[in-house]
Amino acid sequence: MSDPMRIRAQLSGSTVDVRVLMAHEMETGQRRDASGKTVPAWFIQNVTATYNGKTVLSAQWGPAVSKNPFLSFRFSGGKVGDKVVVTWVDNKGGKRTDEAAITAAA
Repeated sequence: MSDPMRIRAQLSGSTVDVRVLMAHEMETGQRRDASGKTVPAWFIQNVTATYNGKTVLSAQWGPAVSKNPFLSFRFSGGKVGDKVVVTWVDNKGGKRTDEAAITAAA
């Protein structure tokens, strides 16, 4: 399994700002290794974020997204202490789910 995502969710007014750093190689399938063989495609295809069981973000990605992608989004209605859960699934069936508690903005 890959390294955990680094998730920060901060409440500012009535809006929760979420920032996520994902650890993933994100191979396009077009690069060649030292021996000239094509490196197989391996990239995150789906990203979902939920809050209180409701989907607040759903994204479909492709091979053009960079290695170790960064994602930032906002949603309304969160409270300090509640959890934001982020899940990704890659094209080889790999999956990662991590969560973070919402904190007050400094």
